[in-house]
Amino acid sequence: MTGPDGGRTLLWMGNPAIRTSRLPSGLAEDLAACLLPAASASTLPAVCYTDREVHRVERDTVFRRGWIGVGRFDRWPDVGDFSAIDLGGVPVVVVRDTDRLRAFANTCSHRSSQVMVGDGNCSRMRCPFHFWTYALDGRLLGAPSMQRTDGFDRGEHGLHEFALVERYGFVFVSLEGSAPPIDEWLGDFGEVHEASNLAGLVTTHRREFTVECNWKGFAEVFNEYYHLPYVHPGSIDSTYDDPDEPDVVVGAFATHFGTTQGTGGLLEDEQHRALPVMPDLSDREAHGVRYSWIFPNMVIATGAEGMWMYEVYPDGPDRCRCAQVVCFPPETVAMAGFYEVAESYYERFDVAINEDIPVLEQQHLGMRSPFAGQGRFSYLEPSVARFATWYAERLLSAG
Repeated sequence: MTGPDGGRTLLWMGNPAIRTSRLPSGLAEDLAACLLPAASASTLPAVCYTDREVHRVERDTVFRRGWIGVGRFDRWPDVGDFSAIDLGGVPVVVVRDTDRLRAFANTCSHRSSQVMVGDGNCSRMRCPFHFWTYALDGRLLGAPSMQRTDGFDRGEHGLHEFALVERYGFVFVSLEGSAPPIDEWLGDFGEVHEASNLAGLVTTHRREFTVECNWKGFAEVFNEYYHLPYVHPGSIDSTYDDPDEPDVVVGAFATHFGTTQGTGGLLEDEQHRALPVMPDLSDREAHGVRYSWIFPNMVIATGAEGMWMYEVYPDGPDRCRCAQVVCFPPETVAMAGFYEVAESYYERFDVAINEDIPVLEQQHLGMRSPFAGQGRFSYLEPSVARFATWYAERLLSAG
């Protein structure tokens, strides 16, 4: 199917070659226990974090349906800026064309080599194998030594193009041909976060790393208060009060707010370095942090001064690739001495995640035990419970 500007749109929905994975025997009954209200529900079965067959089902039902977050829009400010990203086993390249940001299957239309690697800037995209060359809008510009191929038409061999949209400063890609409207997918997200003016924030820091745990475990730890006194004593625990009751929202996300003693963006002994509060926050919002999880793979925290977030991508069931991103209002970034003070914020995020990672990796090893099963949720884990419900519904759709 031909997409905009000569590219081809790849349709996953209804393609029997793609949607073949089925749930392992007995898992559906366990997943049903995740659909209950949080106070009665069970946690996701451990096999959802470790089993390769479950990972294949997850790939098809979670990452190849709906919308996947791929980061902040200002990651690609200039024409030709690109990033090669793996989305649930599908190589994708995001690239800034002359008029807009685009996403393509990062697979050459000749013999399927990956076209682009890493991040960078280019005037065109060229496959390293046989030098098939593509424009930034996906059109095939050059294909050496094809003049003897009967009926060869360059116009029929552009890159597969995927749907890409930008909302609230975030970029989302869909691998299916009939994704729901993005505003329907996000639901109340914009209203809940309106005072933080997320679209106007500027990215000042990005750091990528890998963790030897399942991607869901990494996202979960960012969205629960339960572990704070045990994993983060002396660094950030005393900054946080118990959270409010979770917000009841519509859309593929979870969110909850909690007040803080000082700012959640700094370590306990660095509170005196706090940057200015964002101007449109209420008094209560100026003294707390809102943690949100945009399903499936972006988790964000909006504090008084700015936002920090993580993108998380599966690399099989036992490893995930993560990106830490920090954003502030442009007027804050323009302040004298901003970059020196901002280092204290980056340090806080690094300290906290470096305390989390050993625990997450230890948890993942435990989940591989044949005796690992399903637990129950604390009142301090409402967003994790909401994700478990959403995730269980997606997997159960596989039959």
